[in-house]
Amino acid sequence: MSRKSQRVASLIGSVDAGPFDPHYLGYFDCFNRQLFFEAHEVLEELWLGERGQPRDLFYKGLIQLAGAFVHVQKDRRQPALALLNLSRKSLASFPSRFEGLDLDRVRQLIEVWTDRLGADSLPGQYFPPSQWPTLMLPWGSSQPPTTH
Repeated sequence: MSRKSQRVASLIGSVDAGPFDPHYLGYFDCFNRQLFFEAHEVLEELWLGERGQPRDLFYKGLIQLAGAFVHVQKDRRQPALALLNLSRKSLASFPSRFEGLDLDRVRQLIEVWTDRLGADSLPGQYFPPSQWPTLMLPWGSSQPPTTH
């Protein structure tokens, strides 16, 4: 097992995924804890096995979204904007709800952050972590996955 795979396994090891792949739910867990790089890595393992399959662009779009916030954390607006735009394109062909996720809310999040990062403002403006987004987990209710 590679070092990266060991790290991913440790990130998803405590996620009770139910009907979903632990990598998928691990993505949300990491994203909502502002571990955007880790969210990217966790979902990348699932995405690599889905390349060329129906969910390929879905997972890719979520990975790009997490990658955008890696750049937000580092105050790199242009790369963040580029990844937000790529995420928007990757997710464009999917219905409003896919894999239990409300994609309309995700698309709205992308638009809000595209506007926020693209707005004229002082260079180096810092976005405090309290303003960073969270994603609704793939449940019809607000019930999160359980961790042990």
